[in-house]
Amino acid sequence: MPPSRPRLRAEDVRIVRIAVPAFAALVAEPLMLLADTAIVGRLGTTPLAGLSVASTVLLTFVGLCVFLAYGTTAAVGRALGSGDRRAALALGVDGLWLAASIGVVAAAVAAGAARPVVGLFGTSDAVADQAVTYLAISAIGIPAMLVVLAATGVLRGLQDLRTPLVVMIAANVVNAVLSVTLVHVVGLGIAGAAIGTVLAQLAAATWLVAVVVRVARSHGAPLGPTRTGLAQASRAGVALVVRTLTLRAALLLATFAAAAQGDASLAAQQVAVTVVSVVAYALDSIAIAGQTLTGHALGASDPAGARRLTRRMVGWGVASGVVAALVVVALHRVLPGWFSGDDEVRAVLVPALLVVAVIQPVSGVVFVLDGVLIGAGDGAYLAWAGVATLVAYVPLVVAVWATDAGLTWLWVAYGGFMLARMATLVLRERSDRWLVTGATAHVPPTS
Repeated sequence: MPPSRPRLRAEDVRIVRIAVPAFAALVAEPLMLLADTAIVGRLGTTPLAGLSVASTVLLTFVGLCVFLAYGTTAAVGRALGSGDRRAALALGVDGLWLAASIGVVAAAVAAGAARPVVGLFGTSDAVADQAVTYLAISAIGIPAMLVVLAATGVLRGLQDLRTPLVVMIAANVVNAVLSVTLVHVVGLGIAGAAIGTVLAQLAAATWLVAVVVRVARSHGAPLGPTRTGLAQASRAGVALVVRTLTLRAALLLATFAAAAQGDASLAAQQVAVTVVSVVAYALDSIAIAGQTLTGHALGASDPAGARRLTRRMVGWGVASGVVAALVVVALHRVLPGWFSGDDEVRAVLVPALLVVAVIQPVSGVVFVLDGVLIGAGDGAYLAWAGVATLVAYVPLVVAVWATDAGLTWLWVAYGGFMLARMATLVLRERSDRWLVTGATAHVPPTS
């Protein structure tokens, strides 16, 4: 027993060195949306409800491309673990090119389809107008958002967590200042919030790309796209897109159900989702450690180390989830007043936030194991598991929708979704099929 203690302390140090700066950088990302929610919320319930719809659509576009960060982190981490830093950077540069290409297409689709997509939510005309305005402007920043994802993935894979942290803190300061100025001083309303966020995203993307390019040059890595690298990134991305699509579909269903309950419930849903996003990114810091350390360990042909780190990170995930739950409980009556002056919105939101708090320890386990399996290159299993959990969730959210049970029960249904995710991930972690070593992962899709 005594000899194991130093090893555990060393593992904890490795986890903390990655998770702490990752925590700050990850929390900084949704803080842009949090700032917009607080700023727009002061304009009234209608703009806040419009932001709920627009941000759901926008985050779906961007969320489907989260593989640009996750897949790149895993690929770069494996190459680094095998001792080939030049190859790791070449993979990272390919990820940037893929992000920029997808971003241009996604921006065109989001801007062109803004009106019909928003119309699918069945909101009032006033809410729809606000949503279209925010979405059409924000679409301009999608390429920058995706490049930020890819560049952050490269740096995480290289275990450089400080640079993304500094960049995202600076971007959030710029966003907050610009949004307040454009919305409340210049008087542009919800459009001002969108413009401020786009400008902050463009600045962050430029900064991060410059850092990656400088490091790539210093190690002689190619700066142009390569057919092999793009193909590898695309193949790895397909499974992660399916996995992410199931997560976004769950949130889309919840937003549709909230919209059917009226503008107050939809506005409250926006605040609840924003709070959950901030907490989720905080919990995801351990998952980032999972992606980075798992990829590195398996790249170095150390499956025992990967499993040992995983078990330790799950413990950190549970503890972090409990802390997050306590924070939400402590603030559940205070938070609604920060985002809305509407008594009806606040009344709907208070009990829903209690359910959100209960879900957090489960979320801590889910995010860690999700990150570990992404780091192992086990995307195919995550895709199939995502489909299974979505199938389990649909009857729950439909029941809430059909019975008009209210926002609190909508979040109870989401808790069922998270429990289903945890079950599929724990089952996979207990097997050995994800522990594939070497510079490249070829993990079987089923257990």
